[in-house]
Amino acid sequence: MIHQNAIRTPRLDMVPATLEILTSELEHPETLGSHLGAVIPPSWPPELLDRETLAEFVRMKSADSDPLFMTWYWILREPETGGRVLAGSGGISSFSTANDAVIIGYSVLPEFHNRGYATEAVGCMISEIFRIPGIQRIVATTYPHLLASVRVLEKNGFIFSGTISGGEGIEEGTALYIHTRK
Repeated sequence: MIHQNAIRTPRLDMVPATLEILTSELEHPETLGSHLGAVIPPSWPPELLDRETLAEFVRMKSADSDPLFMTWYWILREPETGGRVLAGSGGISSFSTANDAVIIGYSVLPEFHNRGYATEAVGCMISEIFRIPGIQRIVATTYPHLLASVRVLEKNGFIFSGTISGGEGIEEGTALYIHTRK
């Protein structure tokens, strides 16, 4: 089982997405800030975290269909103001073709790009994931043109493992990266 409590990194509070928070964001997005104790930028949600994806998160959480599904909201602590602002999110789910692997995904709002927040959060997620008994690999995919995303993976020890082609269950044309337990 994965860590269900908030995780603190040097600059972020990673708040677990409960069914209540996910449902609230889907049905009443204006309440997300009060659930997270953070300012929600007008640009929320990030590009790849659309309503369809959020609805799938709600379905997975409510059906408890994937025991490894977990996602976190990344809250940036602003020490100079004492404020908190939602900067991104990331999570994991079971990897359908391997019992010893999970797949990771993450997204950061554009105004927080290139500041190391994703690298920091993904590094923390890796530590949490490898605490799960039996998990030996973490799989990630990204579009090859998203160079910042590629750098996040490489900085965190992921190794490029090819480009996805048809019939593999992951979006065709994405780059596949794998991080193996040491």
